[in-house]
Amino acid sequence: MAFPDRIERTLEVAQPPAKVWAAITTAEGLGAWFGNEASIDLRPGGSGQLKWDSGDQAKLRVERVEEPSVFGFTWHIYGLPEEDPRRTYVEFTLEPAGPGTRLTVIESGFAQLTDDAYRKAFDGNTQGWAAELGELVTYLDAAA
Repeated sequence: MAFPDRIERTLEVAQPPAKVWAAITTAEGLGAWFGNEASIDLRPGGSGQLKWDSGDQAKLRVERVEEPSVFGFTWHIYGLPEEDPRRTYVEFTLEPAGPGTRLTVIESGFAQLTDDAYRKAFDGNTQGWAAELGELVTYLDAAA
């Protein structure tokens, strides 16, 4: 059975692209909405880490940086053992939209999973992106 390979979300943000870019590509920005603490080496091949107060963490590998419009990274697939080498690719695309920004987030690579692993990862990340992008909007609105 075929299933969707990607999660895609597009939202309109009231802030200009430069502010959104800083929120998604700096340790300060990422630590304010996408985790409770973050580090990032913003260059292809660079690494990043997100940490939550719960003790959860995510390690990122920066794959694409095209300031101020595209930021992409790979990360561990939710639900798989830590040593599993498979990763999904997450890409943020920013486009000016009037005085604000149209932000598109696509996470792809789910088709490489078995049915059971797919359901856990895809459902978990679908819910996760809804929550995290809500936190991004809240963070950006508060910083305006």
